[in-house]
Amino acid sequence: MNQIKIWLGVGLLLLSVQLQASQMIMVRVSQSFPEAMLGLQASIVKQGYTVSRVQRVDIGLTNSGFQTDKYRVVFFGKADEVERLTTKYPQLIPYLPWKVVIFAEQDETLIVAHDPETFSSFFPDPELVRTFKLWRQDLVEMLERVRDAGE
Repeated sequence: MNQIKIWLGVGLLLLSVQLQASQMIMVRVSQSFPEAMLGLQASIVKQGYTVSRVQRVDIGLTNSGFQTDKYRVVFFGKADEVERLTTKYPQLIPYLPWKVVIFAEQDETLIVAHDPETFSSFFPDPELVRTFKLWRQDLVEMLERVRDAGE
């Protein structure tokens, strides 16, 4: 009986990890961190968005014992779109502008973002569902552009 509970627990854990992973969009690039960071910012602009700020996160990580100096959060959006949507849907304010995490991992750089389309289940308004789908397409194109530049 205990073995059944253990296997059931392991199965649920694996399912939860898979569900969480499906909410993320990630690319791994062979470029160095500085090259990937420049490529990411250029790709964001090329897609029609504006980089609103880049935030260093590594100071807190270093204080916690991690050895990294290459970890950033890049905030981006379209100012008019963010203003219009947050006025009409104030519940979106905590999520905008969008964020992308970029960090070095040995000889590679990882870029990770939350999949905007997952917000459709929380905000089922048809206008927002279309917007989240478009944002997902744009995000995938941005990250693929960075990945392809490193090949």
